Amino acid sequence: MSFLGELSSKKVLLVGAGTTGAGVIEFLAERVSELQIFDEKVSEISGRKVLHDLPSGSIDLAVISPGWKKSHPAIEKLRQSGVEILSELDLAWLVKEELNPGQKWVAITGTNGKTTTVQMLETILKEAKISAIACGNVGFPAIAAVADPANFELLLLELSSFQIDWAELPNFEAVAILNIAEDHIDWHGSFTNYANAKLKLLEKTKCAILNLSDPEIILRSASWAGKKIFFGLDTPQPGEIGLVEELLVDRAFVTSPDAAELFAELSDIKPTVPHNVANAMAAGGIALALGVAHPVVKAGLASFELDHHRLELVKTSNDINWVNDSKATNPHAASAALASHLSNIWIAGGLAKGAKMDLLVQKSAPRIKAAILIGSDRELIAQALIKYAPDISIHRIDMTGSSQELMDLVVSKAIELAQPGDTVLLAPACASMDQFKSYAERGTSFESSVNRLVK
Repeated sequence: MSFLGELSSKKVLLVGAGTTGAGVIEFLAERVSELQIFDEKVSEISGRKVLHDLPSGSIDLAVISPGWKKSHPAIEKLRQSGVEILSELDLAWLVKEELNPGQKWVAITGTNGKTTTVQMLETILKEAKISAIACGNVGFPAIAAVADPANFELLLLELSSFQIDWAELPNFEAVAILNIAEDHIDWHGSFTNYANAKLKLLEKTKCAILNLSDPEIILRSASWAGKKIFFGLDTPQPGEIGLVEELLVDRAFVTSPDAAELFAELSDIKPTVPHNVANAMAAGGIALALGVAHPVVKAGLASFELDHHRLELVKTSNDINWVNDSKATNPHAASAALASHLSNIWIAGGLAKGAKMDLLVQKSAPRIKAAILIGSDRELIAQALIKYAPDISIHRIDMTGSSQELMDLVVSKAIELAQPGDTVLLAPACASMDQFKSYAERGTSFESSVNRLVK
């Protein structure tokens, strides 16, 4: 019997009632014998009651949403009870194999830049008239994309380290690994475990687009025998993607080792900052691996617009730029944001997720004029500033009312500090959930405060 045929007689438990869980519910609701949902924090989802304890009755299959640790007591109990366990990504793959076996998957991961890169790739493929959709850790879950009546030719999966760590079944036409820096150490337990989760993608593909300037990627991919296409901001060698003056050049997907093809100009990439150019190289590399022509890649990159809350210019007033990069939720992303401007009034802080701030401050100190700190782990940033950049003034803002009132206080302090030529930059280097519902709410609150208070 087919997988979907077997599902019809199974009692299924969904673990996790977040965004991914909602997609799983929509798919499974009418396809299984019984569907129950377990989550420790949520009481209702999609009109269904959510259990706060594991059900006492028999369970045939548990589908796990990303973010749940494999060592969680509930997961351990299910495993010990002999319950079949599938991640949402593995579920989507099994369904894809049955509903749309010709559909191909590609994957993009990295500590920073993966959403931008997968959206760049989506824009390129739309330009190429290929039926493709960005999904996974962006947009909507893989299971929803697989079940979509559009029957997409390609799924472009942005994958977090959690999703990769849980996934066992998918195979990818090509993958891109953008960078690896400290993040989610609280979940993985160590940087080595986090990095290994990212590099696990190499086991699932024959072609990988890899960042030549990232030593962790170079070191950890050294023993992999697949096709490696390196990209970087220097002149490319044969088999690489790189930069020649103002041109993004391909020497990997060409007719001979001596050949080179233009696939974008720096003026096509907006904003034209180093990390965003690298994102464009990775997206272009995946597209070229899929057989998209160089002029089509160029047209796609030129038409791409950056996502909301990512290096977004909110306002310019009195020669001061107010920039929202609330999506910079780890030190690596914040470092890239700070490098994009010469003189920053830096707004930072939140939940550090186990990451250290020392390297961020050491690298970025010359571009930081003052720091406004918020959130639970702000002292990690403060101590790094005191140690490595003692001349930078530190301003701590406490939360005494609502999230919006907090951001009003932050922006008011920035108005006091900023002078013509400065950039007031929200690039927190931390997650948001201690004081905001999400990085999006944090960014929206910043925009609201700026638009109301900055004259």
